[in-house]
Amino acid sequence: MKRISWGWAALLVVAALLPLLRPSGYLLDIGVNIMIFAMVAYGMNVLLGYTGQLPLAHAGFFAIGAYTVGILTLKAGWSFWLAWPAAVLLCAALGLLLGLVAFRTRGDVFAIFTLGVGVIIMLVINKWDSLTGGNEGLNGVTPPAGLEAFAQALGLKLSAGFYYLALVSLVLTVVAVARARGSTFGLSLIAIRGGEDLARSAGINVYAHKLRAMMFSTAIAGFAGGVYAVYIGFLGSAAASPAQTFTILLYLLVGGLGTLAGPLLGTALMYGLTQALQGLEDYRFLIFGPLLVLLVMFAPQGLVGLWLRERAKRAVRAQGRAQEVKRA
Repeated sequence: MKRISWGWAALLVVAALLPLLRPSGYLLDIGVNIMIFAMVAYGMNVLLGYTGQLPLAHAGFFAIGAYTVGILTLKAGWSFWLAWPAAVLLCAALGLLLGLVAFRTRGDVFAIFTLGVGVIIMLVINKWDSLTGGNEGLNGVTPPAGLEAFAQALGLKLSAGFYYLALVSLVLTVVAVARARGSTFGLSLIAIRGGEDLARSAGINVYAHKLRAMMFSTAIAGFAGGVYAVYIGFLGSAAASPAQTFTILLYLLVGGLGTLAGPLLGTALMYGLTQALQGLEDYRFLIFGPLLVLLVMFAPQGLVGLWLRERAKRAVRAQGRAQEVKRA
């Protein structure tokens, strides 16, 4: 556990020092996008990885968080620092409403129902011209107050300020998810994933815990959406598309379901690979396809799951050798 904690600390130090090395704006842009979408993947992981429920409306809540910040800052004159928590609270409340209905279903029906909700959110955003801008979207979402001054104080550009905003947001997300996973609440979610009837027999209120997990998950999506809104500056209904949800799901599957490092690793690897292969256009799928097949064949639990499995095997072998030495 200490080794893992030191690993996270080292990663944080490296990430924090990166803008001070004056990398290109393109590299910082990749870093910001990785951190934003990793946060969305962490939110999905709460439901899918820990609770065993497949939510397919996640991009919708990501877009709700982004549009809430955009609308409140552009049309209501709110500060980003007030609009952002309001967006998180709204997504949590809407997640509760969704859960009250969706958790009356199970398995594939739950996934299909939430997918339908995600499509409805996208259509509402696309058609509500007076509020969301419709097809034209929302343009001109301004950076948070004080962010440029913070960057200038470090001798950096505004892009570095956005990088640090995304980094702090990601750290808060990882810490919140880690604490939740290690709490009684998180252990109860894992028990629910193992079997709802068994969890009930252990005295766990399955319905209430799944509702809390849904609220936590959608709140994280809205939290990431708020950062996305001010970073991109333009919002369109594509942010809520099912394709966006399935992309986040891909990141999570590659990294590893139910793991703490999986969402970040999967997002960094797949988003980075997508950017690196952009010049190949559609031919890049000829590379993605075989890689995903190999992943399913040799690492069905994702890359982090594969590493944990190999580490457990080494520990068993080491224990066996130690017992042989004692007998000798």
